[in-house]
Amino acid sequence: MAVFSPDLLSNATFQHPAPLHRQTHISGWGNWIKYARFEEKHGYFAHARKVYERAVEFFGDEHMDEHLYVAFAKFEENQKEFERVRVIYKYALDRISKQEAQELFKNYTVFEKKFGDRRGIEDIIVSKRRFQYEEEVKANPHNYDAWFDYLRLVESDAEAETVREVYERAIANVPPVQEKRHWKRYIYLWINYALYEELEAKDPERTRQVYQASLELIPHKKFTFAKMWLLYAQFEIRQKNLPFARRALGTSIGKCPKNKLFKGYIELELQLREFDRCRKLYEKFLEFGPENCTSWIKFAELETILGDIERARAIYELAISQPRLDMPEKAKEDEPGQRSQGHPENKGEVLWKSYIDFEIEQEETERTRNLYRRLLQRTQHVKVWISFAQFELSSGKEGSLAKCRQIYEEANKTMRNCEEKEERLMLLESWRSFEDEFGTVSDKERVDKLMPEKVKKRRKVQADDGSDAGWEEYYDYIFPEDAANQPNLKLLAMAKLWKKQQQEKEPGEQDPDADVAEQESGPSSSC
Repeated sequence: MAVFSPDLLSNATFQHPAPLHRQTHISGWGNWIKYARFEEKHGYFAHARKVYERAVEFFGDEHMDEHLYVAFAKFEENQKEFERVRVIYKYALDRISKQEAQELFKNYTVFEKKFGDRRGIEDIIVSKRRFQYEEEVKANPHNYDAWFDYLRLVESDAEAETVREVYERAIANVPPVQEKRHWKRYIYLWINYALYEELEAKDPERTRQVYQASLELIPHKKFTFAKMWLLYAQFEIRQKNLPFARRALGTSIGKCPKNKLFKGYIELELQLREFDRCRKLYEKFLEFGPENCTSWIKFAELETILGDIERARAIYELAISQPRLDMPEKAKEDEPGQRSQGHPENKGEVLWKSYIDFEIEQEETERTRNLYRRLLQRTQHVKVWISFAQFELSSGKEGSLAKCRQIYEEANKTMRNCEEKEERLMLLESWRSFEDEFGTVSDKERVDKLMPEKVKKRRKVQADDGSDAGWEEYYDYIFPEDAANQPNLKLLAMAKLWKKQQQEKEPGEQDPDADVAEQESGPSSSC
């Protein structure tokens, strides 16, 4: 069975019209159709087919019209030449724009529903979607989302060469501005291209070329993509080309050092058990970013695993001596419904905690105690005091209870001038829990006498523009040890006594569970 092709027109017995005739009768496809239908009506089917083929060649690709191809396809359909019909429709759809091929699509769909199978119907749907995507990427070549959708379509249906052609067209649309935010979507075209070549096309050499071309294209002096370097190195490892992987990662660190690149390279060498290489990489990493406390900790942990305790201790000592690690980190966002607890933890404290845990694991009690003292010279955070006290309690040595109590007493004296009264209350609550479990009755009473009174107060509120926004209520803590607050405590005690007397005289008129603080808000707020 013959399949339609414009090449068949070379065997036609008719002479081509003159070029002038072509120019003056461009819209005369209707006459060609009438001519072919005349031949068909009188039973000259071969002549009718030649007329249609001559018409296709006559108008060429520049002046194609869907009506001519629809008529040609219907003629072949009447002749039961279904494969020729499909070829005609596909040939026309590949060359006529979507806006001018609506009728063509409609007739092709009807034909496939009548004579085609499921595969044929899927083909026409795919063809229609391809036309849509082609129009989108022509309208805006930098619409990378449209390219992604187009590529997913062709990968699911087309041949490898077709897929590669679309990928090449997509990656040719380089972002016009060298800013990373404009490249974030674009770089995934390269990533998907490389993964397609490796996983679908099974072509390692082309995959390597894709990775190398992408890395040459990225302006590393302005920004880079660590993901691209790491994916390339991992690909070379899968190809058992370890030197290529190391060379790629080494080049990346030399051109554009980033935390992710160092971490990925170190992780690779750890998996290969190349510990000397890991040490060198950590040294380079810390030269690049000495403020990265996680790197110091990981380096020290590596030496601990390798059994070099003195080297690990030296790394910790060097780390806590870095001046840049004393800069506070940004406060982490609190969980919904929770209040912020104290000051934000700083990078140095994270290192100190890891160092202290290291010495505890090594059962170096005196070294740990000295570390706590050195840390308290830098910060008076309540959690450090509580941790210090709990360490003394858990040491299990003689006099641990006395040392723990001594730490609590020292902390309480130090935090008397602390503006954060909630932190001071946290310390006392921890101390009271300790005395409840290990202390005597007198020890418990002593701590109870240090506990503050919770008082509701009022204060003025100002709006953003400085105007008066009214009053708001808040809770304050009055500590018995604060001499300046003694008059407040006397007023508080007198108010409680008066309230008690009133309740005894008129038990039915007042609610015995009423909030005493409501009566105290006036006198207290004046203090």
